[in-house]
Amino acid sequence: MIEDKEIKEVGKFQKTHALKGELNAILEIDSEFFSEGNALIVDIDGIYVPFFTTSVRPKGATSFLIKLEGVETEEEAKAFVNKIIYVQKNELAPFMGIEEDDIPDEENFSGYDIIDTHTGQIIGKVENVDSSTENLLFIVKNGNGEIIYIPAVDDFIDEIDDENKIILMTLPSGLIELNQKQ
Repeated sequence: MIEDKEIKEVGKFQKTHALKGELNAILEIDSEFFSEGNALIVDIDGIYVPFFTTSVRPKGATSFLIKLEGVETEEEAKAFVNKIIYVQKNELAPFMGIEEDDIPDEENFSGYDIIDTHTGQIIGKVENVDSSTENLLFIVKNGNGEIIYIPAVDDFIDEIDDENKIILMTLPSGLIELNQKQ
């Protein structure tokens, strides 16, 4: 049986598409993950059930049309509308080229202060973690309310202090300025 700690949320089914069981979904992961034969997981009556895709087609930047094995009609597809899409962490980690323990949980870093190791200044507070690209990004809100995107890579992270909710980072020169509006 699949447990909560074994999975990671990567998207959500929004609505049905056409009459042959396709679903419109928002994904925060490269659709190639499913093309490689990995299952997506859906909570069905409190049980995490794996499903395989027969096709995944882009519809926009993060929107995709997904056809699940065994779901052949619009009526069958309706059971998936508004369901969260999960994947197994042990399949996601090799796909992302990282260790399973290094898969961030967005909730774990929300509210953490990012501090520049060189200056000791607070860059901002983590609002979320974006895992929709190959490189994970901390979405940070600075003191002026501006959003800053910071790559969440080991090379930049010096220390994570869970007790005080602080992430010490050494960032490349000019990275913060790239985010600022001109």
